[in-house]
Amino acid sequence: MDKIKERLANLRQEADNAVARAEEAEAKNKKLEQTLLEKEQEISSLQHKLSLLETELDKAEEKISEAKHAQSDIEQTKTTTEALTRKVQLLEEELDAAEKNAKEVVEKLRQVDVKAEHFERQVQRLEQERDQWEKKYEESEAKYRQSKAELDDLVANMEGL
Repeated sequence: MDKIKERLANLRQEADNAVARAEEAEAKNKKLEQTLLEKEQEISSLQHKLSLLETELDKAEEKISEAKHAQSDIEQTKTTTEALTRKVQLLEEELDAAEKNAKEVVEKLRQVDVKAEHFERQVQRLEQERDQWEKKYEESEAKYRQSKAELDDLVANMEGL
């Protein structure tokens, strides 16, 4: 009788442990899903920034083109030509900065994509682990029910004696 009680206590402890591990795995899964959502939002934001930078790049290239046409115009004075040259230099610096920013954004996007893939793999692995824990919990639950039924039968038989 003591062995059965001890066995029941062990089964209850195992079931409680399984439930705790399942809850922990669900919490981790929820946290990873939140992180994944944040990363997706960050990707979206970076893509938007990249689009804006490309637009700025196009505008800067148009400004450079306009400055070069103005520079080549013979009717303008030397002062105007020097001012336009300075404007071209500034625009080229802006273009360089925009290209650098675009390269950085593309690199960040690539890194975010890699991280997102990594988190997706982690989520899949955690979901598989959760499924395994759920299966173990169900098996433990079935064993517990079977043991309880056997114990109830034994008690009923003992009372019948």
